[in-house]
Amino acid sequence: MKPAARIAPLGDCALQITLGARLGDATNTKVHALARRIRAAGLHGLRDLVPAYTTLTLHYDPQQWTHDTLGRALTALLTADEDAAEAPTPAREVCIPVCYGGEYGPDLIAVAAHAGLSAEAVIQRHAGALYRVYFLGFTPGFPYLGGLDPRLVMARKATPRLLTPAGSVGIAGAQTGVYPQATPGGWQIIGRTPLTLFDPARAPPCLLAPDDRVRFVAIEPAAFNLEAGGP
Repeated sequence: MKPAARIAPLGDCALQITLGARLGDATNTKVHALARRIRAAGLHGLRDLVPAYTTLTLHYDPQQWTHDTLGRALTALLTADEDAAEAPTPAREVCIPVCYGGEYGPDLIAVAAHAGLSAEAVIQRHAGALYRVYFLGFTPGFPYLGGLDPRLVMARKATPRLLTPAGSVGIAGAQTGVYPQATPGGWQIIGRTPLTLFDPARAPPCLLAPDDRVRFVAIEPAAFNLEAGGP
């Protein structure tokens, strides 16, 4: 890869490949392109590939690989011509309904005041963007989404909530995301979706996957309650 990737051990049976230090679409695109090349290579003994903003972590079977042997096996894949690699399939686009403000988005007014906008303008800007799923993390199925309008950038809460409801849509810095489960959390919550983002009985269990595109669609409380109460 250009620039050169950095490979480092992560624990006793994982390697982490760092492809850059700058967060953004360009580096994240390289992360997912490398993940596709490694999957296509069919290396036996790889247990999981975990993409993040600028890194790709490979968990491996220590009975089949060591840090050194796997690092050497990856050399050709890291230096492969990206243009010669198999073209990725078009990104999937997923629409997520969101009820903004009120009990569903208790921090919407604070975000609006911070941005110097009306609450309605915040909703329009948040729902008007096309987001990219950089990776899943924090809890199963939690999507870290890039593409937030710069006017809506706001730091996490100084004191996290002890419980953030499942489906809560929040802002943290230049990211937006959705809480799949009810957990503690410090993101600025501006709305909530009735969709289930993670269900271990579903195949696949996560509604979203890395490199998906996401659009939020504003809905009214009646529509939220209807969807939340459906099968």
